[in-house]
Amino acid sequence: MPDIRDDLSGALSHEDPVRRAQIQMQKPLPKRFYKTVGIAEAEGGGHAVLLDGRPVRTPAKRPLAVPTLKLAELLAAEWDAQAEIIDPSAMPLTRIVNTAIDGVALDQRAVFDEIVRFAGSDLLCYRADSPAGLVQRQNEIWNPVLDWAAQSLGARFILAEGVIHQEQPHEAISAYAEGVRAFATPLGLACLHTITALTGSALLALAFGMGRLSAEDAWSAAHVDEDWQIEHWGTDEEAFQRRESRWKEMQAATAVLDALK
Repeated sequence: MPDIRDDLSGALSHEDPVRRAQIQMQKPLPKRFYKTVGIAEAEGGGHAVLLDGRPVRTPAKRPLAVPTLKLAELLAAEWDAQAEIIDPSAMPLTRIVNTAIDGVALDQRAVFDEIVRFAGSDLLCYRADSPAGLVQRQNEIWNPVLDWAAQSLGARFILAEGVIHQEQPHEAISAYAEGVRAFATPLGLACLHTITALTGSALLALAFGMGRLSAEDAWSAAHVDEDWQIEHWGTDEEAFQRRESRWKEMQAATAVLDALK
């Protein structure tokens, strides 16, 4: 008899958000099948989440175990918050942890390299040449992050106007990569990768990870251009809802990263 958690885990963990949504739409949301949620020491170390005393497993049948009690408590709260039905869209922390265990852990180097490559075309390095108000706002919000990278990491990036690619110095990329090494675990890289993808900036992701920016400040910095457009031209409900959904994913990634400390 198939375990209902197998199907649930697949919906929670698919790396493609469009496919994940399709999976969720194909099946009715499962009813909550457990009464109690707990935490216990995991075999091999760390902390596992228990449903009715049984450890939760990832889609690849690996134990859903995490290194810190704080993170285990966040995961347990996420499972416990499910009411009559289990809504995968309300479990972003579980998705990130599943991705780290079943995906990133199998090829950490590839994820590390992808984050570092992203720094070579970072959002913060590409500036508008007009209007003056947007140029000023980019300078005010983005320059301090670039100054931090130069002073704290030794990573000095070159700015460019427009969208024409600017090759960054090898020394800057190497210095940035050294900063990422502090997060070179499956969970650390999964979180940095998620934040980088959501913000369009590997620099903002690392600035958050190293405590230079709060999650809110990093999110605001990532949306300087968009917020400028909204102030002058407005937005629509669909765009607003899409941004809110991405913000929830951002909050999940930053919460997991904070809980690893």
